[in-house]
Amino acid sequence: MAYLNNTMIIRRQLIRRLVQLQTSGNLLEGIDRIPIEMSPREQGAKRRCCIYKERAVVRYKLMPLLGLGVEEEDDELTPISAFAEKALAREKAPVKVLTVVDEACTSCVKVNYVVTNLCRGCVASPCIMNCPKNAIRFNASGAAEIKSEQCVNCGLCKDACPYHAIVYVPIPCEEVCPVNAISKDERGIEHIDESKCIYCGRCLNACPFGSIYEISNLVDVLKWIGKGEEVIAMVAPALFGQYDLHPAQVMSAVKKIGFSHVVEVAKGAEITAANESDELEHRLQEGAPFMTSSCCPSYVEAARKHIPGILPFVSDTGSPMYYIAELMRKEKPHAKLVFIGPCIAKRKEALDNVNVDYVLSFEELDSMFEALHIKPSECEAAGIDEITAEARGFALSGGVIQAIKKQELKIDVKTLSVDGLNKKSINLLKAFAKGKAPAQFIEVMACEGGCIAGPVSHANSQKGRKNLEKSLAVLHEEADNLV
Repeated sequence: MAYLNNTMIIRRQLIRRLVQLQTSGNLLEGIDRIPIEMSPREQGAKRRCCIYKERAVVRYKLMPLLGLGVEEEDDELTPISAFAEKALAREKAPVKVLTVVDEACTSCVKVNYVVTNLCRGCVASPCIMNCPKNAIRFNASGAAEIKSEQCVNCGLCKDACPYHAIVYVPIPCEEVCPVNAISKDERGIEHIDESKCIYCGRCLNACPFGSIYEISNLVDVLKWIGKGEEVIAMVAPALFGQYDLHPAQVMSAVKKIGFSHVVEVAKGAEITAANESDELEHRLQEGAPFMTSSCCPSYVEAARKHIPGILPFVSDTGSPMYYIAELMRKEKPHAKLVFIGPCIAKRKEALDNVNVDYVLSFEELDSMFEALHIKPSECEAAGIDEITAEARGFALSGGVIQAIKKQELKIDVKTLSVDGLNKKSINLLKAFAKGKAPAQFIEVMACEGGCIAGPVSHANSQKGRKNLEKSLAVLHEEADNLV
């Protein structure tokens, strides 16, 4: 995530409380009190109309953290503990990825253009003269006013006003969505269209009221750990960018949560790089004009749902998560396999992968550290596997390209990095889908900067890049000293 705000702090507080209750065995007894503890009567309503609205919002935000969509409630009198009991009883991960907490959604204005008090009610009236839908009129005070039922949000009035009195007011979640997958329903509440959504997660952090949540697997993972089952954590390479620590300390901290084993997904990245380079050479020799990477699940979703013409050019090679999960499933056939990363789209990829049981985010992981009083900086630097720097570098924009080049291709290949999926880059990829591209290998990352900038990270991308590059340098130096 690019910055920290209060909605993220609240989300982390809720995660910590859930972890503490579940690990102490008091989830069912204590969860109903969380809304009251988060919004005590003496503090009053901080942001909303009354204390009861504040508590209702907290209550409904707990549902996705339990792995349930708010739409699963069919009786408002059902206590949240009943949903917690349902969560503890399920055997498989929830099949939904994102949900909108309608109690928190403020129904942002439907009209994007608003006349401010800077309007002078000028005789020229260029706003009225240039409106194609006659949606602007003068009110009783002599100022311009936009009729929302007629406005089509073209913005011509804003461009025409000599006083800059008309401003554009975005709907944050809709504004950042690169594929127009989120819009208002008949109640004015935002709705995510699963047939369009690419799970990039931009909307989650864009909403100023924190009304968009991912459906968590947190309760499921803690349940199996609590039962003493073999639960294996598969950590994404971007994890080392979350902490200014030796990677081995971070791995030790993850294991302290109760995982049986902790493995690096970078092992799978080595397989991805080898297979993808072979596939690239084969395709180009067969006459293909170019090939794109396939390790970003958000990009793959975008290709399937919005750029079908580019699908023939998308690599068939599996993602690093795919290969590490395949390896671990063969080695530990009965274990619960948990991917831990910065990506919401990985939840969707995991649902389509029989070898991955659950997904946790870096935000959830760090909140677990805090709830369980685990300080990575105080953990012992245990042994860490020898993995190439290029494989761990998959987390950075351009990292896949570097890993492919390291494979010593037999042919010269021009490369291109598409750093971030937005409306502009998606249109660019649509142009490539016609069969012409300026490079033979195109790396596509949904998040600008790479996986270190994932929507459910807890360190910003600049700090993440610096920490990861420092970690790679430390590991490289240690490897050289062993030779």
